[in-house]
Amino acid sequence: MRKFHQVEGVGFDGDVMVLRVDGAEHRFPLSQVSPKLLAASPAEREKYEISPSGYGIHWPALDEDLSIDGLLGIKHQPSFRQSKAAV
Repeated sequence: MRKFHQVEGVGFDGDVMVLRVDGAEHRFPLSQVSPKLLAASPAEREKYEISPSGYGIHWPALDEDLSIDGLLGIKHQPSFRQSKAAV
């Protein structure tokens, strides 16, 4: 499986999400990122899952998903495997 990002941690400083990824720290105001996270309790915010590929963050209790690429404003190019069978 391709690893898109190395997520070191997700935390919150008031209504700011602090994302530590790929050796850097990024801060995002929740008002600009996610109304669900903005309205969530601290306990709800702290219960998240990182996708195995490092592509996204999921909050099961809130039914909220954020992509790391979307937060960072980047886009990964898809990688297509060439089939060994004749086409």
